[in-house]
Amino acid sequence: MNEVFKGLYPELVWSYFGEICKVPRPSKKEERIAAYIVQVAENLGLEVKKDDTGNILVRKSASPGYENKEVVVLQSHIDMVCEKNSDTYHNFDTDPILPRIEGEWIKATGTTLGADDGIGIAAQLAIMEDTSLVHGPLEFLFTVDEETGLTGAYGLKPGFLAGKILLNLDSEDEGELFIGCAGGKDTGITLSYSKVPVNYDCSAFHIKVTGLKGGHSGDDINKGLGNANKILNRLLWNSSNRFEMRISSFEGGNLRNAISREAFAFVTVPKRFQEEFIKYVKEFNSIVWTEYKTTEPGLLVSYQACEMPSSVMDLSSQERLLNAVYACPHGVITMSADIPNFVDTSTNLASIKFNDKQIIIGTSQRSSSESGKEDVVSMVASVFRLAGGKITHSDGYPGWTPNPKSTILDITRKSYSRLFSSEPKVLAIHAGLECGLIGEQYPLMDMISFGPTIKGAHSPDERLLIDTVGKFWDLTLEVLKNIPDRK
Repeated sequence: MNEVFKGLYPELVWSYFGEICKVPRPSKKEERIAAYIVQVAENLGLEVKKDDTGNILVRKSASPGYENKEVVVLQSHIDMVCEKNSDTYHNFDTDPILPRIEGEWIKATGTTLGADDGIGIAAQLAIMEDTSLVHGPLEFLFTVDEETGLTGAYGLKPGFLAGKILLNLDSEDEGELFIGCAGGKDTGITLSYSKVPVNYDCSAFHIKVTGLKGGHSGDDINKGLGNANKILNRLLWNSSNRFEMRISSFEGGNLRNAISREAFAFVTVPKRFQEEFIKYVKEFNSIVWTEYKTTEPGLLVSYQACEMPSSVMDLSSQERLLNAVYACPHGVITMSADIPNFVDTSTNLASIKFNDKQIIIGTSQRSSSESGKEDVVSMVASVFRLAGGKITHSDGYPGWTPNPKSTILDITRKSYSRLFSSEPKVLAIHAGLECGLIGEQYPLMDMISFGPTIKGAHSPDERLLIDTVGKFWDLTLEVLKNIPDRK
């Protein structure tokens, strides 16, 4: 066992989580973690099969006397979000995650931890191994590429699963049972631009927005967190005419489902405006820190003199970019009229990237309704069409409609109450779960999602609350004990 996890309960889950941390598993590069899961299953003498998409299915027979129970599918995804702080050297293709204990939490060192959904995988592997547990027939479904495309869930075909009850082990708030989720769609934008020679009667600066928390673009979108792309663009927009500032490059954010934590720009300013520009950057830092001090106390807007770039954007392209990014909506669009304090529709301005001739902008939209999703998708597209952008959309994924009369909800709620002498919250989540796509292929599947407490998912601040892992484990086992007989 990884020494970091020694003495933690449940020992077998933590042991597997420590092993999972050693195995690189970026989205679309899950070959090593898949091989590890298959090896564990085969060493345990369990039936293993894979589908054409790369999803893994493992089957375990029922405990004696439980053979007639409904087949239960325990499901997690095997990829992880790969985010790191800019001052951290880490190659997610080759390097292990380095976990550590910090108070009541498990964190990684400068990177995402991968508890989303490594802790779900660990629980599945522990149940696969432990022959003392009481349960009916089990299927363990490990899906690929959830974080960047829901590819595994999209590729799931009817007939691959035998189970009619599914426990999705990919939620992030202990004590909350999820029975519905938002649908989503990605909107990508390509803006062309031209380069012009730099004016050498200028000074060059590297402008940085750092210290933001980032976070999940669904779960965290209503928490008042800063978006580094929006903050940096605001500074550049204000400086463009005021100081005749010109942009050489603008880079911010990485993943469609993560709120941008950092953004950077190389700019030039005529030397006659240099001192005023520096003063303004300092003032702007104070202004935005005051605005975000409660939710983003680490926010820092800074500058550094740098070498003169060889070229800058042509002015027309610069104005189109800055105006469009300023106008592009980000955050909560509407709150639910039916569920208190629940986000109905939102959008995330995720990333801005420059290459030699184009600017690539990534955004994602979520909504509890198909009409709301398409409306906010059109809202974002319309802004960038005005700027002359080329718009592309992903296929999108469906939401998962809540069923308050679900049998597995009733079992899980009663199991929680029996174990912990308190009532769990029953909610829908403003994030994409694979349950929506699984439900399309298996419309009779009775599903629920739960897990331990994970905060800061999709960012290097990701952390796993230690004590909730034991509660998550106990609840899972209690639910499996109480599955009904097959009809």
